[in-house]
Amino acid sequence: MDWFQVTFLALMQGLTEFLPVSSSAHLILPAQIFGWADQGLAFDVAVHVGTLLAVMLYFQQDIRQMTVAWFSSIFKQKKSQDSFLAWAVIVATIPAGLAGFLLNDFIALELRSTLVIAITTLVFGFLLWWADSQCRRNRDEHQFQMRDAIWIGLAQALALVPGTSRSGITITAALMLGLTRQAAARFSFLLSIPLIMAAGLLKGIELYQVGTESQISHTLVGGVIAFGAALVCIHLFLRLLDRTGMLPFVIYRLVLGVVLFAFFV
Repeated sequence: MDWFQVTFLALMQGLTEFLPVSSSAHLILPAQIFGWADQGLAFDVAVHVGTLLAVMLYFQQDIRQMTVAWFSSIFKQKKSQDSFLAWAVIVATIPAGLAGFLLNDFIALELRSTLVIAITTLVFGFLLWWADSQCRRNRDEHQFQMRDAIWIGLAQALALVPGTSRSGITITAALMLGLTRQAAARFSFLLSIPLIMAAGLLKGIELYQVGTESQISHTLVGGVIAFGAALVCIHLFLRLLDRTGMLPFVIYRLVLGVVLFAFFV
């Protein structure tokens, strides 16, 4: 990779990991459209670690409270809103973990295409618009029940299909269940932590086993750029969410889907 590709791909990972526009699609498409070589495992690990550190830094207080409350719920049988939220994140992570374990090879071989990305970009863009405009939004993340977490977790499993968007589908599901925009986004961000951690760990193990060489400078800079972009993205997204709603992201997805069908399918 040259420095333009490093910067572009790291920015795409950092910005799109937490926006409802699909980070996987934005990392797959440049290679297919511009003919870029695969960025390599080391770079993938670096940008995943960058986005993971960003979301953990931004929600460090929530994570600390949830972790303490979770251990208290186990060893002291002490239940609280924070312990329930921690258990909800764990439960909602399970469906995507199982789906990834069972279907990862099939998805990698059969679904990483421009046609699939174009279809899912449009379909789940419309679904996001419907959930944001039509559903009641009157609960925060401390007011939903475990069955809500299960539904959001099942929805998250769909994000394995490129173009769906992990944040997009989880926010959509949360809005459909009656959560406010802020609550839906915050739970989606917290829910991203175990999956990004698992993805980075698996890629790290694969990198260790394969032992591929990489340019250390590209890897380090890519991770730093992804970290900075993700941190800014989370902050601005939460600040502007109630003012803008999901409409800007819906419009972006619809335009992107139409462009993909018109020029690249």
